[in-house]
Amino acid sequence: MHHSSHVIVRLAAAVVAGLMLFVLPGRAAGPTAKPEEVGLSAERLGRIRDAMRQHIEAGDFSGAVTLVARKGRVAHLEAQGRLDLKANTQMPTDAIFRIASMTKPIAATAIMMLMEEGKVRLSDPVSRFIPEFKALKVAVPIEASPAPTAATARPAQPQFYTIPAAREITVRDLLTHTSGLVSGGISASEAAKNPRKPTDTLADFIPQLAAVPLAFQPGSRWTYSPGAGFDTLGRIVEVISGQTFDQFLRQRIFEPLGMKDTFFNAPDDRKSRRATMYQRTVEGLEIPANQTPPAVTKYFSGGGGLMSTAEDYVQFGQMLLNRGQLNGKRLLGPRTVDLMAAVHVPDTLPGRAPGRGFGLSVQVVSNAVAAGLRVSDGSYGWDGAFGTHFWVDPKEQIVGVLMVQTQNPNRQADRDFENAIMQAIVD
Repeated sequence: MHHSSHVIVRLAAAVVAGLMLFVLPGRAAGPTAKPEEVGLSAERLGRIRDAMRQHIEAGDFSGAVTLVARKGRVAHLEAQGRLDLKANTQMPTDAIFRIASMTKPIAATAIMMLMEEGKVRLSDPVSRFIPEFKALKVAVPIEASPAPTAATARPAQPQFYTIPAAREITVRDLLTHTSGLVSGGISASEAAKNPRKPTDTLADFIPQLAAVPLAFQPGSRWTYSPGAGFDTLGRIVEVISGQTFDQFLRQRIFEPLGMKDTFFNAPDDRKSRRATMYQRTVEGLEIPANQTPPAVTKYFSGGGGLMSTAEDYVQFGQMLLNRGQLNGKRLLGPRTVDLMAAVHVPDTLPGRAPGRGFGLSVQVVSNAVAAGLRVSDGSYGWDGAFGTHFWVDPKEQIVGVLMVQTQNPNRQADRDFENAIMQAIVD
């Protein structure tokens, strides 16, 4: 008797655990809801799982954590696949991912907080905070002459001359990727000649970027600045606040929002939860050859340095959806979030695609049909180079977070995730 009652208790526990897994594995950091309570179909949300499974089977990523919040409550949080293929460890819902460029909206939030305090204006020249940026030059390519013969072989380096920038680059230029600072082409190849040293801090490295010619005249086009633009914004935060960028984010953003697993350097007790980085190859997923475990860094990159979890990042996304506040803590005024999510760069500026405007650090969907996207007009968000993706849909009151870890991701997964969420809305 005694033995069998134990078995039944264990069985009951297993059944309950199984049900929990279906609705909401893990313990979501914020309030949770049954999907139907927030106008979502639990059955249809299952298609997120199907979509992710297809990508895992296709070798796009080893595993994924997906999270959907609606009307302020988490209705779906699920982990699939593997944290590490060799160790065959299951992906946990609290896995820690390198979020790369999803760092940028967090850096922008820091700048907007300082703007609200009157310490920086969007129109301020960057040189107000980093004097070296006073007189930047713009690279002008020299038209290629006829193909060289062996005798006159030209160096492979792009040939160019420089002219002065027509105006100074501003904080707004950096936030909208219209500065030309290390934005591809000659600008990127020149920057590569003077790479950052492993020991550099933002204070050491950022002033040196002033020597790199801009890719184009400020404001004349949109071209993504993967690192330099937002790293410079991080340095501006340091100059204004007198704190390291790391300290500022922790004290002013992560702690108020309860983001306990978001950092530039993973504490030792979190390392076992870190998702292994893979690369897609014809042979399947492999550990990239250049992959060294990230050392402790003193370079707090606003362009892409952070690690986080789906549950932490949704706190940040929810704060934006709530127009600046979460759990009674207000980081920004509502009008400031509106300003971030407004179209500062229309889809007609060279470098943008139809229906895809750009705000302050985020893509803003100005016309979802023209953009070929399955989200509402007015949705905004950004993604990271290793396959992470988030967006905020104010019309549907949705925050979606997708976390995977692949160096050369298949971005179709982002679209499939968005589609699976949108088709699950039933109210």
